[in-house]
Amino acid sequence: MLIDRVERTQDETSLEGLSDDAIKELFKTKVNAELQDLCIRPLEKFARPDIPHATISTKKNHKETLAHLIQVTEDRVRQHFATEASVMTSIAQRVDPRLKIKASIEVGKRKYWIALASSAAFKNRTTWDCLHVLHTDIVTVWNFRNPHHYLDSSEFRTLIVNMVDKLDVGPTADPNKKIAMRLSVVASIAGIMAALAGPAAPIVVPIAAGLVIAAWVYDVYQVSRAVLQRFMAYIVDLTLVLQTLYLVSENEELSRRGIKLAVASYNASISGEVHARIQEYDRELTPLDRRDRNTLDKIIELMQLYSLDAEAISNLRKEVPAVGSAPDEPWE
Repeated sequence: MLIDRVERTQDETSLEGLSDDAIKELFKTKVNAELQDLCIRPLEKFARPDIPHATISTKKNHKETLAHLIQVTEDRVRQHFATEASVMTSIAQRVDPRLKIKASIEVGKRKYWIALASSAAFKNRTTWDCLHVLHTDIVTVWNFRNPHHYLDSSEFRTLIVNMVDKLDVGPTADPNKKIAMRLSVVASIAGIMAALAGPAAPIVVPIAAGLVIAAWVYDVYQVSRAVLQRFMAYIVDLTLVLQTLYLVSENEELSRRGIKLAVASYNASISGEVHARIQEYDRELTPLDRRDRNTLDKIIELMQLYSLDAEAISNLRKEVPAVGSAPDEPWE
């Protein structure tokens, strides 16, 4: 409403010769000034200066303002209630993916992530069973519209396992190999998704989703470098695939096509670098340093490094064709 009024009363002659970005910045400055005069100062005078507030708009070009509202709400809940309450707030919202990642970390800390290298809970269980527990906890936090349970299916779990299987866990990796300078995460994913998202042909994921699965998932859990690297990769890969799926799905009901698009985009853009960072981390640790606290810190570091905020997601969605308009397709 306020934005509409500023646009309606703007002297168009003052916009002549300005670029689109300059016009947008001019409108933003004027809206903020009027907002202070008409809303915020009277509110602070009536209540108090530190009263929490958020300016929002449901217009398409200002959807990132909703993320600020969610963030303010989550901050207040975290300050005044138990951690569980703020986690539930983050799970319920479908606006800010960074809060989803933050909630995943909080859930992981309270459960198994903090003891991946020495978890008694995983003793005598197969790797597949252990990953099943981690997978369910992470997927639950994202709160997707998933009525067909595609994210819980053996096909999707197999896609993530076989992506992790590309991780070189052997000792032959060159310790002097430098990680290639990465493109912007946003630009990288945007380019790949734009190429894949058209409705012309089925999306081909270069990782098997059928019955063929990496043999190591049937091994009984044991403490080793290989197991630790694979568990770390599974947690980070799954989380970042779900972040990409959040971008693709736009809060619509999930489809196998959308899930395959998210997997293919992540796999072709940054999964290799994520795996390289996990290998680099493992190479730098001595056996005495390879402790649970260090592992948890590295998982958090990677997830935060590649997380996208609501504004980045909003900008990406402008560049990527809608997936929901295309018919669904089988896993393979």
